[in-house]
This record gives sequence, C-alpha cells and structure tokens, in this order.
Amino acid sequence: MRNLDRGLLIAIDELILRDSFLKQHSQSIRAVVGNGVHGADAALIDLLPNLEIIASHSSGLDKIDLVKCQERGIRVTYAPGSSAEEVADLAILLAMATLRRICEADRFVRSGEWKKRDFRLTSKFSGKSVGIVGLGRIGSAIAKRAAAFGCPISYHSRSEKKDSCYKYYPKVIDLAANSQILMLSCALTSETRHIINREVIDSLGPEGVLINIARGPLIDEPELVSALLEGRLAGAGLDVLENEPDVPEQFIELDNVVLSPHVGACTVETRKLLADVVIANLEAHFLKKPLLTPVI
Repeated sequence: MRNLDRGLLIAIDELILRDSFLKQHSQSIRAVVGNGVHGADAALIDLLPNLEIIASHSSGLDKIDLVKCQERGIRVTYAPGSSAEEVADLAILLAMATLRRICEADRFVRSGEWKKRDFRLTSKFSGKSVGIVGLGRIGSAIAKRAAAFGCPISYHSRSEKKDSCYKYYPKVIDLAANSQILMLSCALTSETRHIINREVIDSLGPEGVLINIARGPLIDEPELVSALLEGRLAGAGLDVLENEPDVPEQFIELDNVVLSPHVGACTVETRKLLADVVIANLEAHFLKKPLLTPVI
C-alpha cells in the first residue's frame, strides 16, 4: 500500500502542476505535442482557446479527440511508419521470449537453481503459424520477420489486401483458430476495442500465444488473465496493457507472461526520427506550408 500511496501522490502532484500550468498559459498555447500515451482529449482542447495544431509522434490516434479537432478546425499530424521496424522487432522478441521462457530462465540462473536441476523444456518459434491482426506498416514488418523464420503467415484486417501473398481471414476468430501465435498490430477504435475476447482466446487455444504491441484495450484483459490462469492459453507477450501503467497482479505472478512497459518505439534512433517528424510538421504549420503527415 505504501508504494501505491506514493504513486497516487505523484499522480495528484502531476495533475496539480498540469492544471496550474494550463491556468497560467492556456491563452498562449497554440500547439500540443502528443504521443501514444498522452494526447489531447476534449477536456484539454476546451481549455486551449487558441490551439491550432496537435502534432503526435505516435502512429496511433486513439489519444486525440479527432471529432473535437474537426469542429474547432485544429490541425492534427502523426508519425505513420516511423517506428514500424522497431515495434516489429519487439513483437518477434516478445514471441520468442514467451515461447522460450527467457525471463523465467534468467531468474532460474540468477537464483542459483541451475546448480540444483535442469530448466524445463520450452517451445520453439520457428515454423509456427503466425496470425496478424492488422496488416498495416507494422503488421507487414512483423510478417516479413516471421516469414524469415519459416512461419506461415495469415492475417485479419478490415478488408483483404489485394497485393498481399498471405492468407486472409475475414473474421478474427477464424484467424485465431488457424494460428499458433496471434499478434496484434491494429489501431484502437470503437470497432477493435476488446476484439480479443473469450471466444477468440479459446479459438487460439491452450497451445496458443498472444502478442500485443499495439494498444492494451484491444484485449479484454480479465478474460486474458483467466485464460492464462486456467491453462486455456499457453502464454502472452505484452508491451501494452488496458489501464497503463496499472498491471494486474496475476500477470506479475505468472511465468508464462512477458511484460514490457510500452517501449515498442523507444529506441534512440526512432525517438530522434519521431522528433524530427513532429518538428517538421510544426514548422510547416507555422510557416503556412503543407503539413508532412496530416490527419486533419
């Protein structure tokens, strides 16, 4: 409870500082820079009467109220594809770490257990069927990497990609039923929220592994927890959670879950590239030039 109270106090202090800053400077703020965690909701936008542009260095737009921006005539830019390679790298890493139980193996060695017994057998990644939910820039980068490991690739998206050589499933539940590893790389929308529910998880099955490098709310988290506890799913690799940074206690205790703190795009190289995209869009806006990556 002590750590929880400290975290709550820090959050409250941050809110007080934010509100104080906005009260002092709300009239002069003309631009907001966002990311995959912090954007601009309707409440923030309403506090900024002279806001002209929101420049996000994320490829996702779920943290920005686009309807409100359209109503106010506020420009919005994002960074599509800038982090696709790094995020795809992490997706493969999470899959391998989950199947080979790398985190558990690390603890096994550090604790001295290796001196007492052999480590358990694990499962390989190569050759396993990989299903990808969302075959955009990141999904395509994941497919390219997985294919190099001899993995058959299939996918689900809003519509079939005519130029894709991978097998298409119109329903995500059918994709899960025909995959050993299910990877999520789609955008979070009202249609995709909890797209991974109990039925999809059960279709993936007790030997299946779920990987999420997109957005936490794509998964019905309590259903994922129960499936892992009950053995209806073999494992999960999660870079994102439904209520970040809050982590379900069960995830902490489970050896078949690999967790990372939403760091798919957190490399020095990508952060510099994303910053360049944001700055270029802001410069273009204030110099009254065409935006580089406009959404609105």
